[in-house]
Amino acid sequence: MDNNSSHKNWKNQLHDIIYEADTPIGKLFDVTLLILIVLSIIFVMLESVKGLSAETYTFLYYAEWIITIFFTFEYVARIISIKKPASYIFSFYGIIDFLSTIPLYLSFFITGTSALLAVRALRLLRVFRILKISRYIGESNRLAKAIKDSRAKILVFLFAVLVLCIIMGTVMYIIEGEESGFKSIPISVYWCIVTLTTVGYGDIAPVTPLGQFLAAIIMIMGYGIIAVPTGIVSAEYTHHQARKVHLNTQSCSHCSENEHNDNAKFCHKCGKDLHHDHE
Repeated sequence: MDNNSSHKNWKNQLHDIIYEADTPIGKLFDVTLLILIVLSIIFVMLESVKGLSAETYTFLYYAEWIITIFFTFEYVARIISIKKPASYIFSFYGIIDFLSTIPLYLSFFITGTSALLAVRALRLLRVFRILKISRYIGESNRLAKAIKDSRAKILVFLFAVLVLCIIMGTVMYIIEGEESGFKSIPISVYWCIVTLTTVGYGDIAPVTPLGQFLAAIIMIMGYGIIAVPTGIVSAEYTHHQARKVHLNTQSCSHCSENEHNDNAKFCHKCGKDLHHDHE
């Protein structure tokens, strides 16, 4: 009985370290993980750069192995520290963790250089894990909530911009014509989108005075239009600052649910004790 209790306590402590950020060791684990993810992504990108010294490539190779081994232990630890491993294994981040960890091991079995590079590129999927870690930061929660609540306004705004581009593109097609490069309405709409967003590739340009005048108006409108989504999200963000945002990072060790209210004692999904059920 004591051995069974000791085993549960060990798994609970491991769960607290890996899945939660309310404790100092949990925060330290998340920060360490974040640093390793960023380093791993940098190493993968540097490995694709040609002309570096042989010593640099050797360092990158062994550094990637060290990081991959760490992620392997972390992946296994996540599985054994919860009561329903499948809830993590088949989750979005569980799949990402698996796909971003196996490429280096597959290098033993894949001999083709081109195929090997394609598989190794999967390690860049670790960047998604940064999004997972960022949910433990209160400000990121507020920003995510503001963007979510702004989506309807932003979609309506984008639809209005699309309609404007169709209208302006059609007018420019009529003014300039095919001889100026505006060979069809879709191409003219493409030009309007490029101009409105102030990208300006320069592959198509109006040559008539009226067309140039219309282009100037579209360019000026572009500066104002780009700022609108930012203003919408900023207004929502300011609005949410006056609200209480839940900062609870507790993850249920039974079902892996992690969206809980502050000071919650039980999982709202499965009803298990968030402070570890020892039944």
